[in-house]
Amino acid sequence: MKPILSQQNLLDSTSFCIIVPTYNNQKTLKKVLDSILDFTSNVIIVNDGSTDETSEILKQYSQLTQIHHPKNLGKGRALRNGFRKALELNFEYAITIDSDGQHFASDIPGFIEEIQIAPNSLLIGSRNMTQENVPKKSSFGNKFSNFWFKFETGIELQDTQSGFRLYPLRLLPKQFYTNKFEFEIEVIVRAAWKGILVKNIPIKVLYDPAERVSHFRPFRDFTRISILNTVLVTNALLYIKPRDFFRKAKKKGLKKFFLEDVLESSDSNFKKSAAISLGIFIGLSPFWGFQTVLLFTLAALFRLNKVIAFLFSNVSFPPFIPFIIYGSLQIGSLFIPSDGPLFLDSSMTLDDIQKNAAQYIVGSLILASVSALSVGFISYLLLTAFSKKTH
Repeated sequence: MKPILSQQNLLDSTSFCIIVPTYNNQKTLKKVLDSILDFTSNVIIVNDGSTDETSEILKQYSQLTQIHHPKNLGKGRALRNGFRKALELNFEYAITIDSDGQHFASDIPGFIEEIQIAPNSLLIGSRNMTQENVPKKSSFGNKFSNFWFKFETGIELQDTQSGFRLYPLRLLPKQFYTNKFEFEIEVIVRAAWKGILVKNIPIKVLYDPAERVSHFRPFRDFTRISILNTVLVTNALLYIKPRDFFRKAKKKGLKKFFLEDVLESSDSNFKKSAAISLGIFIGLSPFWGFQTVLLFTLAALFRLNKVIAFLFSNVSFPPFIPFIIYGSLQIGSLFIPSDGPLFLDSSMTLDDIQKNAAQYIVGSLILASVSALSVGFISYLLLTAFSKKTH
C-alpha cells in the first residue's frame, strides 16, 4: 500500500532512513525491500554473513546502501553498524525493520507521524501477541522482557521485543556492549536511562509459518538475555535509581520534594508508613554493600514507594554509623555472651567488632526490626493526623 500525498510530503521532509538487518531470509527479503521502496529510497541493508541467496538478491538493489559482513556477527552488531552508517550519512532517525516478512512497510508513516508529536523519542512497534500463529515462546519472551524493562526503568510497555522501531540516532549511547539479540534490550534500557522517551505505537504483524525463519536460539540467546538483565538490574539498583532520586530531589528542592513526593504521593497512609518502615529496617540492618539492592527489590516486590523507602534508608549515614554499631552490639550482648564489655570511645576497634560479629548481627536485626515498627507506627499516626488537617 503506497503512501498518500500528505504522508509522502511528511516522509520527504523528515531526515530518516530504514535499516534492514538480514541473515538467511532469502524467501522474504525481496518482498520486504520492495515494500519499503514504496515509501523511501533511504535504505541501509546489513547483510550479516548470509550463506543463502541473499547476496545474489541484493545485486538487484545496487542503488541502496549495503553493508556486508564476511561472517555472521549477530543482530546487535548488524544494527550497530547500520546506526554508524546512518550517522555518517547525516540521518536524524533510523527505522529498523526485520527482513523475515512479519512487519508491514505501510506502518512506516505511523512512526514518522508520531515522531512529529514526540520528537527525539524511541518508538517501538507494538504487536498484537494474541493473534493467530504467534508462537507461544514469542509471547512468553515478550512478557518476560516487558517485566524486566519495567523493573529496570519504571516504564511500562506492551512490547519490548519488536524489531520494528524508530531510533533517535544522535541521542543514543555512544558505546554498546552486546552484539546478539540482547542488544535490542540493552539499547532501549540505556536510552531510557539517558532520559529518552521510550514508547509503543501500534503496528500490524504477520506470522507466516511457511515463510518466517527465526534465528533465535532459545538456550544460548535466553542465557545471554538473562545475564544482560542481571547486569542491568544491578546497575539500576546501585546507580540509576539513586541517581534519579537525588536528581529529582535537587531539581524540586528538598522541601517541595518532601511535600509532593512523600506526603502528597497517591499511596495510602498505611503504604507510606510501610515504605518508611522498610527504609528504616534496611538502613539499620547488617546488609552492608547490598542495602540499595535489597531496598529497591523489596520495594518493587511489595509495591511500596521507592522514593520514601530510599529517603529513610539513609538513617545509617556516616555520622550515625558508630552509634548504630555500638547500639547493635549492646542489644546483641543481651542474647549472645561477649568476651568483655565494649565502650563507645577511641578504644573500640574493628577487631573488637569482628570478635563479636554474631552479637552485632543479632543485635542489628533486632534494632532494625524494633526501630522499623516503631517509626512506621508513629509515621502512620502523624500522616493520618496531617491528612485530617489538610481536608
